[in-house]
Amino acid sequence: MEAILAFGLLIGLILGGMWVQFAVAGAGLFYIWLLKGFWGWKALGIVSWGAANSFTLAAIPLFVLMAEILLCSGLSTRLYNGVAPFMRRLPGGLLHTNIAGSGIFAAISGGSAPTAAAMSTVALPELSARGYDKRLVAGSLAAGGTLGILIPPSITMIIYSTFTDTSIARLFAAGLVPGIVLAVLYMSFIIARVLINPKLAPKVTEKASTAEIFRSLLDIFPFLLLIFIVLGSIYGGLATPTEAGAVGVIGATLIAAIYGKLSRALLATAIKRTVTMSGNILFIVFCSMIFAYATALSGIGENLVAVLEDANVSRFAFLLIIMVLFAVLGCFMEGLGMIAIIVPVIYPALQALGIDPIWFGVFVVILVELGQITPPLGVILFVVASSSKNVKVEDVILGTIPFFSIILAFLIVLIAFPQIVLYLPSLTLG
Repeated sequence: MEAILAFGLLIGLILGGMWVQFAVAGAGLFYIWLLKGFWGWKALGIVSWGAANSFTLAAIPLFVLMAEILLCSGLSTRLYNGVAPFMRRLPGGLLHTNIAGSGIFAAISGGSAPTAAAMSTVALPELSARGYDKRLVAGSLAAGGTLGILIPPSITMIIYSTFTDTSIARLFAAGLVPGIVLAVLYMSFIIARVLINPKLAPKVTEKASTAEIFRSLLDIFPFLLLIFIVLGSIYGGLATPTEAGAVGVIGATLIAAIYGKLSRALLATAIKRTVTMSGNILFIVFCSMIFAYATALSGIGENLVAVLEDANVSRFAFLLIIMVLFAVLGCFMEGLGMIAIIVPVIYPALQALGIDPIWFGVFVVILVELGQITPPLGVILFVVASSSKNVKVEDVILGTIPFFSIILAFLIVLIAFPQIVLYLPSLTLG
């Protein structure tokens, strides 16, 4: 009964327009009060310290700062233009640049919203002027943006590891292959769609000149080198994810300096935006720890295991229920909030059903991707729509629906073939 009241209050506060952080904290405090009275709040000091005293979470502001330095320096335009010559002769032309550019930027930004914002700002005006179908353009940008939390480094994976005590390095390795496969599926759909209806995208026949290719490689190389250094240092055992984040900040600063974009004003802006974004993320973690503490006190996770065993719920049915839950919550809640609320509750059930926590981490991240483009309120839909006055939210929604279906189908494939996720972590990290 207490759980129903607490979750009911949580959903009611969110639907009422309260910020997720305060809704989660309020529902958590209410839940603790129902279970233990005001005396239950005495443990909040220990809970808050446990949430803040984490070397793992220190990686978040570092990865955010790395991305913000590159964003503030306007280098996303250089990255997009560098990828374009290698993609434009494919059926669909520069639409593939939206996906490939997002994939590369995802390995730098660690988040979906920054990836979608960076690529949309560059691509929407350019492709609209060239005669591309605006719905397909918007859909490809929204879909490409979702790669930001799957292709490592991923802030969402860091949050998941905090609540489940799993290895960040293994999670990063697990997300790499699914991220690449999902990008290929997006591009394959674009090719098929344009072959069926060539009017959706102008056909480009001219080959890129040698000089143009060379310039493009110069534009892309620093980003690829930065990705290689950051991820290579983690997988090679040379640095922890937090230390790799610090290396990434230095690398991003050097790239901005090489291209003549580094300035005191740029660093000040990047740091200011990093503090704002990191403070928001870490405050969500703190508030979610309160709610997680309440669910631990209630024993709801153990009760869920007992219910599943009594009902003889299969692993597949359980995962389908989780898919529906994340898709619905994604309409009015951000990804970090969903993970913070749901994962602590269902984690005991994962162990009872024999679900690998590393595999489930990638599964959950893809579910968060699904939630971020779930019509009508997925956050990335509005990020893309706000990047151009000529594109409405309705256009983004209609353009995103096919990519939404691709993600759903890919989740089913991952359930059937978990080694897509687990092979690389077992190969690289034992």
